[in-house]
Amino acid sequence: MAEPAAAPAKRIKLALQGAGAHGAFTWGVLDRLLRDPRIEIEGVVGTSAGAMNTAVLADGLAAGGREEARRSLAAFWQGVSDLARASPLQPSLLDRWLGPGNMALSPGWQLADLMMKIFSPYQLNPMNRNPLVGLLGSVVDFARLRAAPAPAAFVCATNVLNGRLRVFGRAEMTPAAVMASACLPQLFQAVEVEGSWYWDGGFSGNPPIFPLIYMGGCPDILIVQLNPINIPEVPRDMRSILDRVNTLAFNSSLMREMRMIRFVTELIDQGHLDGTRYTRLFIHTIEAEAELSALHPSSRLNADHGFLRHLFALGADRAEDFLARHFEAIGQRSSTDVEARFC
Repeated sequence: MAEPAAAPAKRIKLALQGAGAHGAFTWGVLDRLLRDPRIEIEGVVGTSAGAMNTAVLADGLAAGGREEARRSLAAFWQGVSDLARASPLQPSLLDRWLGPGNMALSPGWQLADLMMKIFSPYQLNPMNRNPLVGLLGSVVDFARLRAAPAPAAFVCATNVLNGRLRVFGRAEMTPAAVMASACLPQLFQAVEVEGSWYWDGGFSGNPPIFPLIYMGGCPDILIVQLNPINIPEVPRDMRSILDRVNTLAFNSSLMREMRMIRFVTELIDQGHLDGTRYTRLFIHTIEAEAELSALHPSSRLNADHGFLRHLFALGADRAEDFLARHFEAIGQRSSTDVEARFC
């Protein structure tokens, strides 16, 4: 007797947030998803570090499928940690003893934190050097990425002059587009793309969900969330206050889109919208809010190899938990209570 045919893979779309070095958590999530043949990635959108993960993932899949994508992601994040060895931003021995990621007691961090509050990147880095540009170009073949048919891929950036969100699709994806999406104005000069100037996409979409909706296809969107919505206590020192201000700003657009998704879903359920014309979306999330919110703000710039591997392992563990608990929900229902989490 012939063996029964394997069930077709379930298709999902990925929405990848940005948060500096915390993007290594997303690396762990992606690695675990790529190891599961039951999952097919239909589309991906990313902002900042999420944009870098998006470009590396999409090009890796185009180059050689799942295993090549895993190798490309590992090579990129290994390259990030290699570059960090030459950086003055290093955790001190006491920082390492106090917990993963912390650099609050590092003289290099304290000096950099002070300088970023006084001087702009046009003063501190007049030559506008960013070693990540070379790293990204060494890992991603952008011509191949633009030519590949799948998965759909998007990165976003914020126009400095008018505040509008710019979404770059696969056919428009260049190193400049990805670096624009990851351009924090405290650290880097604005990035020019096609005559316009851009800052980090997180100011206007971290990440935007609508490109995944407009592309059609499967109804399942999995958000890999790095910026905590809830924190355990009110920030009291200035660095923590500024970090929370940024987190609130970077989460605001996502929360607005989630409220609209909830509203449309309710209209479909109540019969006010035609369910054959309007897509019911299934929302899923993978996050480590408690662990990431407990990290010091300096950890977002900490690319120490040990810390990145710590975040990778945490992301892989959370993805494993998601698949164990919610795989059956994919294609059937949301595994995230959108109202409770985002509204």
